[in-house]
Order: sequence, then C-alpha cells, then structure tokens
Amino acid sequence: MSNKLQARHALVTGGSRGIGRAITDRFLAEGAVVASCGRGDRPDDLDPRAIWHQADIAQRSDVDSLAARLADEWGQLDILVNNAGVQVEKTVLESSDDDWDLVMGVNAKGVFMACRAFMPLMTSGGSIINIGSISGHHADPSMALYNASKAFVHGLTRSIAVDHGGVGIRCNAICPGWIMTGMADAAFDLATDPARAKADALARHAAGRFGDPADIASAAVYLASDDAAFVTGQTLTVDGGLVAASPLQPGLH
Repeated sequence: MSNKLQARHALVTGGSRGIGRAITDRFLAEGAVVASCGRGDRPDDLDPRAIWHQADIAQRSDVDSLAARLADEWGQLDILVNNAGVQVEKTVLESSDDDWDLVMGVNAKGVFMACRAFMPLMTSGGSIINIGSISGHHADPSMALYNASKAFVHGLTRSIAVDHGGVGIRCNAICPGWIMTGMADAAFDLATDPARAKADALARHAAGRFGDPADIASAAVYLASDDAAFVTGQTLTVDGGLVAASPLQPGLH
C-alpha cells in the first residue's frame, strides 16, 4: 500500500462486516490509526490493530460518549466514515412507526448525530465520508424508508460541505451500487424469482460484475486522502456503470 493515510486518526461506524470492515482494513493498510464501532461485541476476526468500541450510532448517549472517549484518547479526529446502516424491505403502506424509527434512526439521525459530535474533534480540518447509495437518487421497489434515508444523507453531505469548508472540513458521500453484502442479498430476495432478478441486474452492469466491498474502500481512501483535497460536497457513484445505462438490457436493442 502507499501509506496515503499515514498516522491519521479515523473512525469508521458499522465496521464489523461488509463495507465498513473493508474500509477499516484498507485504512489500516494505508497507515491510519483506526477505531470502529458497532452494536455488538468486537468481531473475533477483526484486525488486532483496529480499536473497537461497542456503540449504537442511533443513540445520542452512545455517540456523545464515544466522542468524549476519542477526544480524551486521541485529542483530534482526521477522518469520519459514517457507514452504519440498516434497511427494511417495505413500501410506505407496509411500513410501521417502528420501521421508521429503526431506519431513520440509524441511517439519517445517526449520521447527523455523528457529524455533530465528531466534527469538533477535527481541529485541523478533516474528511467526512458518508456512505449514501444509488438508492438515494433512484428508488428501489419496496425500499421506501431506505431510499428516503439515503436521500437525506446526500443532502446533509452537501450542507456540511458548504457550512464547514471554511475550517478545513471536507464532506462527501459515496453512493454504492450493487455491492455483494447481506443487504444486497436481502433486496434480491424480494423478487418473485431472485435468481432471475440477480442475472438481470448483472446484465445491466457495464463493468460485467457486481461490486465488492473493496471497491468502496478504494473510493473511501481517495476521499480521505490529500488526493481529494479539492473535492467536497460531492456524491461519488461507485456502481460499475449500473445507473449510466438505459433500462434496455444489453443485446435487446
């Protein structure tokens, strides 16, 4: 690796698996000091160099306690990755108040509270990377609350970039497409024929494959590094060309 993040202090929320784990591992490989958090115990297979904090990003007390702890242990924060997220596969009419509280609590309020709590630790500037989604721009069927929560993340990203750029804080969002994680599998399972739905989705990818969490980690390294010093307020789509194409399948035009 190139050590692009040498000696920088980073927090990655939801780092126990999937995209969050890939970002944690890649940041460590790039020389960063990395803390991660999640609602459960420390994963047995987490890199021993990673610092683990048990915290629910949807609970203000947990967020504020973690911010105080990092302020005491590190003094400052250079990189914040808001990755923790959940999804509920329902339409608006099917969604309950509890569904709203769950999805918006983690995906929207959790991101807001994390930014508010950790930005004061970015005393020398820093990079905030919010994990949005192509679903914040293009609605997935039966994913109403998830779609809405990611649209919120994109809007908040732009506001933070505009309001806090003067103190050296950059804020961008990565918008993953179909990244092969448990969330993607759950979305395909909504289809009448999941195997056919997955094959159809694959055919729409110009890159000829679905994404891997490592693809998002590479984008996160770029946005966290000095290579992206003039990049802020942006939503970076990383989807293998999925949303660039028309709905017409290749070979049928």
